[in-house]
Amino acid sequence: MSFKKEVRIIAWDDCAFSFNAKSVRIVGAVFRGGEFLDGVLSAKIKKDGTDITEKIINSIKKSRHHDQLSIIMLNGITFAGFNIADIKKLSKATRMPVIAVMRNKPDMKKFMSAMRRVDNYSKRTKLVKSAGRIYTHKNIFFQKSGITTEECDEILKKTCVRSKIPEPIRVAHLIASGLSRKHENGYESRGGA
Repeated sequence: MSFKKEVRIIAWDDCAFSFNAKSVRIVGAVFRGGEFLDGVLSAKIKKDGTDITEKIINSIKKSRHHDQLSIIMLNGITFAGFNIADIKKLSKATRMPVIAVMRNKPDMKKFMSAMRRVDNYSKRTKLVKSAGRIYTHKNIFFQKSGITTEECDEILKKTCVRSKIPEPIRVAHLIASGLSRKHENGYESRGGA
């Protein structure tokens, strides 16, 4: 399958949160390829919860952008602490491929050890394992569902236009950061995506 230049993508990232937070806002940036922002979605999920997959599914299905979307991108598979996205379920429920992008390759031993601090360890472990193999594209890493490695490379090539991170994820991160960083005159993103 070949994707057009302005393939519609929704990319998700979470806002920063405090240790005592009960819920965390997630932001979905609706993009045309790596060029144009078409819209923004948001929802709240539980910190260290298990609701990220359902919240993303519901947000997408209820969105006016739903019929135009072709691909879901995630900034990794973990949100709001250890709220882990089920990328296979997400792909199946939305009938869209999912690409979870990571700037750095995770240290799985350290990650699994840290995850022991929250409940439902065995369920979370299954979700991490079901996300599958970690692939490399240039100097970033990704996991996938419902899409081939070659198709992922094509999408990443089209969307990594201003940095090594795909533009839809970079913008979702900037928006989430802007909603998180309070200063004397309001809120402002810090960049760094």
